[in-house]
Amino acid sequence: MSVRELVVLGTASQVPTRHRNHNGYLLRWDGEGILFDPGEGTQRQMLRAGVAAHDLNRICVTHFHGDHSLGLAGVIQRVNLDKVPHPVTAHYPKSGQRFFDRLRYATAYRETVGITEAPVDADGDLAATRSYTLQARKLSHPVESYGYRLTEPDGRRMLPERLAAHGITGPDVGRIQREGVLGDVTLDEVSEVRRGQRFAFVMDTRLCDGVHALAEGCDLLVIESTFLDEDAGLAAEHGHLTAGQAAAVARDAGVRHLVLTHFSQRYPEPENPESFERQARAAGYEGELTVAYDLLRVPVPKRR
Repeated sequence: MSVRELVVLGTASQVPTRHRNHNGYLLRWDGEGILFDPGEGTQRQMLRAGVAAHDLNRICVTHFHGDHSLGLAGVIQRVNLDKVPHPVTAHYPKSGQRFFDRLRYATAYRETVGITEAPVDADGDLAATRSYTLQARKLSHPVESYGYRLTEPDGRRMLPERLAAHGITGPDVGRIQREGVLGDVTLDEVSEVRRGQRFAFVMDTRLCDGVHALAEGCDLLVIESTFLDEDAGLAAEHGHLTAGQAAAVARDAGVRHLVLTHFSQRYPEPENPESFERQARAAGYEGELTVAYDLLRVPVPKRR
């Protein structure tokens, strides 16, 4: 049985707190694991969440600020220590190659696993598998930053009542699925498009075209909401979003489940999730809403 879920490893922004670790998010998708923005302490958070190095197939870094990348050194060394038996691919802004190199080789260790470096320097597709296409879009932050979007290919949903009306049963159902036609009956007559699931990961950014493109039609959107709306000036100055802005993006994009994260330490501890939720709802977002906390697990919504 396939598992599609988000494992939240950390939810703090620039400074970790007593209740929130630096960033870190693992997306489990049909036997693959994609680790996003491993900040400092990610290796320990993985242990607490029951995530192993063997679970990792890709690492996606949005940008090279420390709270999104300092954990790379430990994670990469753990992948090698555990001798992960499959390839691991790392995506990150090409402009930060020097930072990736320094983190990858921050200390001495024995390399046992080939990390494939696949830097990003433009909007577009990064990888395609049977289960998903991974894309990147540029964001608006003081350093170059990219968000990531994962899209499952559309499939077909067979319609039992139409199959029965055409007398198609047993092995003939599989045959029309494979060949697209059975006698004078086409696949379109007995099925409908099953829309693929969509996931997006949007970190440090102001509002920009990339944010909206990444969020469009997502089943699950993970997006930063560093500030509350009353601090919108600070958000714009430092290249971030507020809770209301993030929720408005989700509202306009038709997002089914919105996950707010990356919270500033300026707000009282334990950070008050009600304030972020209240402002998100005030922005008109009516879908499922989660104000993230460390070690949370969020399932990708079932297909419509």
